[in-house]
Amino acid sequence: MMLICGTVPIRDFPLTLGEVRFNGEFLAINDLKIPCTQGTAALISAACITCEYLKIDLPQALLVGDIGEGKGSISLYEYLIKNVYTLSPDVLVLHYILPVMGLMRKVCESVERCPKGPIMIADASSMYAAKAAGLATRFDIFTPDLSEMAFLADVEATHPAYISRHLFNTDINHVHTLIETAHQNKGASKLLLIKGATDYVVKDGRIINTITEPYIPELEAIGGTGDTITGMVSAFVWAGLELHEAAIIAAKTNRVAGQYAKATPATKVWEIIYQFPKVFKDNLCEWSGVCMKTGGRDQGPV
Repeated sequence: MMLICGTVPIRDFPLTLGEVRFNGEFLAINDLKIPCTQGTAALISAACITCEYLKIDLPQALLVGDIGEGKGSISLYEYLIKNVYTLSPDVLVLHYILPVMGLMRKVCESVERCPKGPIMIADASSMYAAKAAGLATRFDIFTPDLSEMAFLADVEATHPAYISRHLFNTDINHVHTLIETAHQNKGASKLLLIKGATDYVVKDGRIINTITEPYIPELEAIGGTGDTITGMVSAFVWAGLELHEAAIIAAKTNRVAGQYAKATPATKVWEIIYQFPKVFKDNLCEWSGVCMKTGGRDQGPV
């Protein structure tokens, strides 16, 4: 099972666990609907449409409403702490949840007791909590942008707002420095997918791949296009691809989907997600070097 955990910006949305499905402009879980805008809804929608294409089980999601007050996030943490052993996911994805370091530590402690340790993926505020709590190296994949890399590299910072310097230098030497520092300071996961004008795939502190084409600058103005990459990475890992393969294919897919959608700053993220099956059909076998066998993580690619 792939389990995606996060909050949605809907005040009274109840704590809900269930299979999720992408229905165009909306995400459906049980009998509830969530607009497919940016954030956790975009991540899950991307994961859903990828799983559907690969003919593997759709993700389960643990969602709750939180508009910044924290009550929903705390209820999600507490549920996960108590129930992750029973759920025992193969892939666990943590996204927008209020970063509470003590509760993130308890989540990781509960995960360690699972019969089979899940692949752990974090983005957004869950990534911040994991790094700030000194738990980054327990995670398999982080998906930061360059400004978030400055946070991961800052040994003192507990939140991106508090990094010692806000650096937006995209020079390759600067990127190398951030990667090396984050790795040395144990602020990085095993694999990093650094999202930006150039996407960097980093394994154990070393850049193993860069993705620059097609260059679609309009994607930067569309909320949720970073979340969609994380959703695809999660689905490809669940399907059995190696972590670095999943990251490379997700980064390429997002770019080509923007090209297919003729993206403008006014394009909605669900319009980008809608292009993924066509991108997969046209490119997946070539990009992966194999064609995917369906059936989930245990079968993987052939």
